[in-house]
Amino acid sequence: MDALAHLASGFAAALSPAYLVYAFAGCVFGTLIGVLPGLGPAAGTAILIPLTFQLDPTGAIIMLAAIYYGAMYGGTITSVLINVPGEAASVVTCIDGHEMAKQGRGGTALGIAAIGSFIGGMVATAALALIAAPLARFALKFGPPEFFALMLLGLCLVSGLAGRSLAAALLMTVLGLLVSMIGIDPVRGAPRFAFGIADLYDGLGIVPVVMGLFGVAEILITAEQPVRRIIRTSFAQLLPSRDEWARSWGAIVRGTGIGFGLGLVPGIGAIVPTFMAYIAEKRLSQTPERFGRGAIEGVAAPETANNAYANAAMVPFLTLGIPSSPTIAVLMGAFIVNGLTPGPFLFQERPDLVWTVIASFFVGNVILLVLNLPLVGLWAKILHVPFRYLAVGVAFFCVLGAYSLQQSVFDVWVMIGSGVVGYALRKLDLPLAPLVLGLILGPAIEKSLRTSLEMSGGDYGIFFTRPLCLALLIAAVAVLAGAALRLAPKELRAA
Repeated sequence: MDALAHLASGFAAALSPAYLVYAFAGCVFGTLIGVLPGLGPAAGTAILIPLTFQLDPTGAIIMLAAIYYGAMYGGTITSVLINVPGEAASVVTCIDGHEMAKQGRGGTALGIAAIGSFIGGMVATAALALIAAPLARFALKFGPPEFFALMLLGLCLVSGLAGRSLAAALLMTVLGLLVSMIGIDPVRGAPRFAFGIADLYDGLGIVPVVMGLFGVAEILITAEQPVRRIIRTSFAQLLPSRDEWARSWGAIVRGTGIGFGLGLVPGIGAIVPTFMAYIAEKRLSQTPERFGRGAIEGVAAPETANNAYANAAMVPFLTLGIPSSPTIAVLMGAFIVNGLTPGPFLFQERPDLVWTVIASFFVGNVILLVLNLPLVGLWAKILHVPFRYLAVGVAFFCVLGAYSLQQSVFDVWVMIGSGVVGYALRKLDLPLAPLVLGLILGPAIEKSLRTSLEMSGGDYGIFFTRPLCLALLIAAVAVLAGAALRLAPKELRAA
């Protein structure tokens, strides 16, 4: 009953005019980001963080979260119409969605995607509201050693599940941790890795770094891609026929379950549940030969799983402080910029903010449905804008956003430098997610490690004598061992 009471108060705040405007604006910007090929949720959220600098923390988080799940749907439009996923999770939608567009059923494909996304998002958010508070209360029993082991497990999950090379993922994680150490040593109070540059005494700003790694790097990568032809399709028939709906509802139910279940596991990534939902439908279908030729279930299942995952991924993030994807890591950076630390203490210290944000997920899903069903033709027209104009606009906004953070030209150079580094890493096929997560979690990991050692008088045995801490460390080792066994044959073949 406490959860329902908190959720009711959250709805009272989330339905206020100001927060409705923030949620609406976030959904619009998110869908726009998703529609633009190459600018996925992580890049879009990073680029648009500066829009929230003048908002109160609750409004800022509502808007950025709406950008996140708005972008998750917006990528569907490009997948269907030009066979280019707006973000990684929409890759699977290209298989049958684009085929439906070529058959003149593009409107129906986008319609079932919007309906499935709405159902998956609403069910996952309801489950989030039910389990978030009990999980946060359990996490309050954690001490510094348990938090250190938990965050280490989060790093291992992302490192073990990112990219095709475990060595590359671990390298990026260590690089992120090293970058997070730039600044003033929290114990000795002396500068480290600053090289006498006064601007580095406060460390590298999270916002300029993520804007560069994702925003600027995405512009450079996308500029190299060939222009794709847009399929001319009818948007008159958005709702599926009775026969199509009969084939879709089971896919939507199963996609919701798969997306929510995998969203609870940090490090899985949105692309895994979408592929699993698609494969499940193909195996359960009595006519699997239709898949790849315009099967509506091949659109309904992955799109539902996509949005169910997006909302479920908020559970480990809000309750344990573990970001489960690059976009959630960027959101965590936004929390920190606003003076908030995701995790169990957030439920205790700022329940008003947490429950208002959770209630805004329900509101945002309704706004997305209203935006995307009747206005899908309008979103499709954006694809006709030449990329060179969009690239200049996005680059200008990145520079303006990086400067406005602290009115510092140094932050602009950090963003540009991060963009060049991000571009080089992408060309080398090195994953960015472990780097960003290492950068964001680095200070908290160091603090938990040092506090734990102070508690034990410098004895590392404290991590092995506490049962929960030991269990988390064993889980971290198991994740890395599993990833090594899974990736070893591929790495040997590549060598």
